[in-house]
Amino acid sequence: MLNPAERGALLRALEIAAQPGLPFGPNPRVGCVLLDREGTVLAEGHHRGAGTPHAEADALHHALNSTDADAAPALHGATAVVTLEPCTHTGRTGPCAQALLAAGVGRVVVAHRDPNPVAAGGVELLRDAGIDVELDIPADLAAAAGALNRGWEHGLRHARPMVTMKLALTLDGRAAAADGTSRWITGEAARREVHDLRTTCDTVLVGTGTARADAPSLTARAADGSLRPRQPVRAVMGTGTFPPLPTPDGAGEAICLPTRDPAAALEELFASGLRHVLLEGGPTLAAAFLRAGLVDELIVHLAPTLLGAGRSATGDLGISTLIERLDLELLDSTPLTSPDGRTDLRLTLRPRAA
Repeated sequence: MLNPAERGALLRALEIAAQPGLPFGPNPRVGCVLLDREGTVLAEGHHRGAGTPHAEADALHHALNSTDADAAPALHGATAVVTLEPCTHTGRTGPCAQALLAAGVGRVVVAHRDPNPVAAGGVELLRDAGIDVELDIPADLAAAAGALNRGWEHGLRHARPMVTMKLALTLDGRAAAADGTSRWITGEAARREVHDLRTTCDTVLVGTGTARADAPSLTARAADGSLRPRQPVRAVMGTGTFPPLPTPDGAGEAICLPTRDPAAALEELFASGLRHVLLEGGPTLAAAFLRAGLVDELIVHLAPTLLGAGRSATGDLGISTLIERLDLELLDSTPLTSPDGRTDLRLTLRPRAA
């Protein structure tokens, strides 16, 4: 079990691992806090992306280069609190488990085991060396550690990015009115949450139809309209002419994926090091990914509004009878109330396993 100092250190490690300016991609987000024998923080560190020091190495570097002359000796018998199991492999950086052993730590708190078979085994290595390793983590903190790297873990297991589909629709399933207008079906709170969602994904993907009709910026913005520190990669898929997207300062050029095949698009994004895709396209793109069975999660913002006619949220799914329906599992439902008092409902769902 964790003592109060270790719990506080793990909360801090989770916080620094999830800093909004950090890149996502083919490496996990990890935080580490070092405590001395009395539970005082010696140093902290986090991973900043491929090729940079891992969180444990970063924290050890800060401790060993501290202006406090007692910091380095205090590492002997110290506790390392990490959000992800220390690795055992040598890539562009050395193995973190060995670095902790060399520093003389006496205890390591691990919030989440490493699912990568190439890097896993740090717990066993440390225990074999006589280090006390704590894996009994409160469920809320363990879940937070696992959620840090959902896309990365999905990529390890499936060799493709995780796909989250975002939909905004009325109670009768409309994404736009009969005249094509769609701004705004949902209230301010739901729209602000979309920008939060964009910051948690590597890539925002739309089809050429949406890009041509709406010219969306696909950026993540703060409440004042300014760009957030970390922007998702913007991508457009389809065939024919690719309409240019607006490119405000701070947003990179959009990636063009010349295919209508969702699997091919994901393969190219995965090869580029991208691990979590947010689908924000129209009904054609939504239907293509749903038909291909390549949607892992749906975030639906449901407005208490009826239109009676207009564009559906998804195109034809090829379903002709009720028995062929695509069932979804409801994971969460949360009201989103805007300053004007309007309340939408956020539904988090995933396709139900066959």
